[in-house]
Amino acid sequence: MQAVEERIVEFERQVNPRMCWNAQELQADSGWIYHLQDEHRQELVRAVRQAYQEGKDLLEYEAQEFDIERTKAFLQTGPLAQIRDGRGIALVKGLPRAEVTQKEFELLTWALGLHTGVARPQGKASQYMSQVRNAGMTYRTGTGRGYNSNAQLDYHTDSSDVLFLTCYNRAKSGGMSLVSSSMRALQEMYRRHPEYVQHLFEPIAFSRQGELAPGEGPYVLQPVFSECNGVWFGRWNWNRVKHAMEIEGAPRLTPRQLEALKLFDDVVRSPELSYHMWLEPGDMQVLNSHVTLHSRTEFEDYEEEERKRLLYRLWLAPPDSHELPQCWQALYGNCEAGSVRGGIKGLEYDERRRAFERRQAQYLGMKV
Repeated sequence: MQAVEERIVEFERQVNPRMCWNAQELQADSGWIYHLQDEHRQELVRAVRQAYQEGKDLLEYEAQEFDIERTKAFLQTGPLAQIRDGRGIALVKGLPRAEVTQKEFELLTWALGLHTGVARPQGKASQYMSQVRNAGMTYRTGTGRGYNSNAQLDYHTDSSDVLFLTCYNRAKSGGMSLVSSSMRALQEMYRRHPEYVQHLFEPIAFSRQGELAPGEGPYVLQPVFSECNGVWFGRWNWNRVKHAMEIEGAPRLTPRQLEALKLFDDVVRSPELSYHMWLEPGDMQVLNSHVTLHSRTEFEDYEEEERKRLLYRLWLAPPDSHELPQCWQALYGNCEAGSVRGGIKGLEYDERRRAFERRQAQYLGMKV
């Protein structure tokens, strides 16, 4: 393996420094926060109300049904450019939450996604939109998923190039969003624990948490950090690493590897790196999964169903994505730049879903 010092020199030369932020730097910079104007809100409300049909499945809607050209231009030149070429994180404030129903707000999130990329399935049910709410799931099990529990989550990356998270309701207490730069975490790991950094470049097993499509294995092998054509990518999910160690046949971590990963997780969640933020109703968090890690605190819900914490999560493959390292093939299915890739296909990935993806890819000029 290439010497760690040489890899870090390459990393420092190639990585976008704006993506290597700490909590204090992000707090001092308001350039990643965007505010929708009245014209954008009115455009979104009008488009969603015109397109919405009771009982119509999300996969049946097409981007052309939503005339949101001004909002689309705002997203492309602002938040989407920010996650691609800037901080890797953006916050959009002012979605018209109060002016629409819950179902219309869900469709609004979907419409923004249709104009951004190809949505990716997110679990065993092959769903393309997930409600992030407490549905009673136990997070820390071999099949647990954090989005439908109220637990505090480990820092992790989602299985898509881009993440949209729109907030409909806040919790009664807790549920704060936490974000760290994985790129800064690598720098800090080298500064604090240089003797362990080499293990972040070695392939380790990540559990699929039991959400397997036909032909997929129960885990994937991948390093925490990898590089392709001078672009760096990070992947981390302590919960999935721990549960992979329980899977028969999965490579076991050596004591030194385990110590390195524990130290890395400590770095990621350290006060210097971990940025805490509240997502308010009408906010949309936009993340580049390859350069950021995210989490949230435990929360307590209201008793009334209509007031319970609720966010909508959308995973997207955008047309301007970079080529991925080959070690991402098993997880993303395709490493080509600008391709439809990523997601968790699950058990219901059928021709109807494939047809939706082909239609969306054609609209965006992407490769399926």
